[in-house]
Amino acid sequence: MNAEQDPDADPGILPATAEEAPKRRGWFGRRSGWQKALIMLGALVLVVSSGVAGGGYYLVNRYTDKVDRASLLPSAAPGEAEQSKQNWASGPLNLLLLGSDSRAVEPGEKSPIGERSDTIMLVHIARSRDKATIISIPRDSYVEVPAGGPWKGGKNKINAAFAYGGAALTATTVRKLTGIPLDGAMIANFASIRDLVDAVDGVNVCVPYDVKSTFSTREWKQGCHDMDGDIAEEFMRQRYNVPGGDFGRIKNQQLVVQSVIKKVADKNLLYKPLELDTLLGIAADSLTVDENLDLRDLVFAVRDIRPRNIGYATVPYTSANLKTPAGSAVQLDMAAATEMFAAVKDDTIDQWLIDNPPHE
Repeated sequence: MNAEQDPDADPGILPATAEEAPKRRGWFGRRSGWQKALIMLGALVLVVSSGVAGGGYYLVNRYTDKVDRASLLPSAAPGEAEQSKQNWASGPLNLLLLGSDSRAVEPGEKSPIGERSDTIMLVHIARSRDKATIISIPRDSYVEVPAGGPWKGGKNKINAAFAYGGAALTATTVRKLTGIPLDGAMIANFASIRDLVDAVDGVNVCVPYDVKSTFSTREWKQGCHDMDGDIAEEFMRQRYNVPGGDFGRIKNQQLVVQSVIKKVADKNLLYKPLELDTLLGIAADSLTVDENLDLRDLVFAVRDIRPRNIGYATVPYTSANLKTPAGSAVQLDMAAATEMFAAVKDDTIDQWLIDNPPHE
C-alpha cells in the first residue's frame, strides 16, 4: 500500500516501510518570479535581530532568555566543528531555519508521525556581515532522506524528515543534499506572523491575482487590501484557489511578511522602545534555537544587515508535479542546484544569482 492509498497517511510523507521511489523525468524549466522565495520568518528574524543588536547587551540578554532551547543539529564532525568556530569569528555563516506550524495539517488531513515543517530555508550570512541570502528548499522536494526514527531511509519528500526525526534529521537531510555544513539552527512558529501583523496595527498587502478563501466567504481581488492578523493568517493559508497551489501559498506568505517588514521600516519601529519591545517579545517567543547557538553572536553578526541587502532565492527545480509513492512532489534541478550550493560554500551566492536569474 502506498501513501496515496493509506487513509491514515499524511499525503506528503511516505510510510516508514515504503521502498525507495522510482525516478521520473519531469519537464525542464525554470521557476517563475513569484516562486523565488519562501521567506516566512527568515527576513524578519534578521531585521529584528538587527534591532536587538542596536540596543546592546541589555536587549540581547533580555530577549535571548525568552527563546526555547533544544538540540536541533546532529553532532558535527571534529573538523566541521572547528571550522564553524572560525566561521563565527570571521567567516561566512550558514544557518538552518525551519518554519513549524502546529496547525499545518489542513481539515480532513491526518499526520500519523508528528509535526510537519512547511518552511525549510538556508540563511547565508556573508563573510562581510553586511548582506544575507535566504534560500528556500521546497518542502515537497523529492530527495534522499537518511534513516531516522521509524524511517528506514530512502527517497521521500524533504519535509518527511521533520515528521520522522525532527530538526536533527532535517538538518542531516539538508546537509546531505547541499554539502553545506550548518553553523546553527532555529525553528520559527508560523502562527507568530498573525501576532506580528497585529503588533504593527495591520498591513496593506498588494495581491497580483485573485484569491478566494476556502475557509470563509472572503475573496481578495487583484489589488491592495488592508489586513489584520486574523485576515492575514487566513490569506496565507490559501492553497487551493490560488495560482500554483502550494507555490501560491508561498507567494502569499512572502507578500504578508514583506508587508510587515515594510510597515516596521515605514513607522521606524526599530527605534521606538515600546513598539520594538512588543516586536522582539513576539519574535523571541516564536523561536526555538539550537542549544549550541549563541544568540549574542548571531545578533551581532547580522547587526549591519538591512532589508535591502537581503536576497531571496529558491533551489532550482525542473518539475513541481513529479509522480512518486509519496504523492506529487518537486523534482530539483540537481545540476543547477549543485552550482548554487557550491556558490553558498564559496560565499559567492550573490554573484551566482546575478549570473543565473530565474526565467519569468
